[in-house]
Amino acid sequence: MKIITYNVNGLRAALKKDWLGWVKTVNPDVICLQEIKASQDQIPEILFLEEMGYEHYWYPAQKKGYSGTAIFTKITPKHVEYGCGHEDYDFEGRMIRADFDDVSVMSVYFPSGTTGDIRQDFKYKFLADFQEYSDKLLTEKPNLVISGDYNICHRAIDIHNPKSNANSSGFLPAEREWMENFIHSGYIDSFRHLNPDPHHYTWWSYRAGARARNLGWRIDYNMISKPLETRLVSAAIIPTAIHSDHCPVLLELR
Repeated sequence: MKIITYNVNGLRAALKKDWLGWVKTVNPDVICLQEIKASQDQIPEILFLEEMGYEHYWYPAQKKGYSGTAIFTKITPKHVEYGCGHEDYDFEGRMIRADFDDVSVMSVYFPSGTTGDIRQDFKYKFLADFQEYSDKLLTEKPNLVISGDYNICHRAIDIHNPKSNANSSGFLPAEREWMENFIHSGYIDSFRHLNPDPHHYTWWSYRAGARARNLGWRIDYNMISKPLETRLVSAAIIPTAIHSDHCPVLLELR
């Protein structure tokens, strides 16, 4: 199973940059999208996706043009779960899950705290609630992939300038501690598990030519539950895909 996670920062904008052509070339089995900023009825191009063999499941935010997640898949899921039952997060379309025969795949868009204290506090509450939610889910779905934009750099190796960003949302000590504890609760960071080298990022600011200079952050992950470790074939970041300020991250399971 080939899984891609991709924060497209607006699916309509990505489609204008030949995103469908890229999907056809890469040909993943499952695509986990974040920040779709659209609902299905706003995307007429979905017909081409269907012609490529994809079923599509959408969980847009109630607020138009904001947040939202989706899963596109060539494998018919046994069940699709929309949201987590928490009104604040479900209002923003933060997570959707597809259950297949022997694995469950989630697309999750973690909140950002970059706009100030109110959203940073919201982010901390989300982190605490998501940990509780995932602990319970893991007992029900032991073969679990949690793909998405976590909006957190785990370690200094995951950010281009850790010293100057020490007080930046996304690299705060409490956020990094949460990520460490989350991984220890039963997950494997699939990319880092296979790729120990530095300078691999998934998001770059649009300012100051950051992407061309590779001054980025690694905030997009395919986390896999520990029982899936023996099925991990490959993991890769694909910075050559330029449809967003993020780039896609690939996971392949046998």
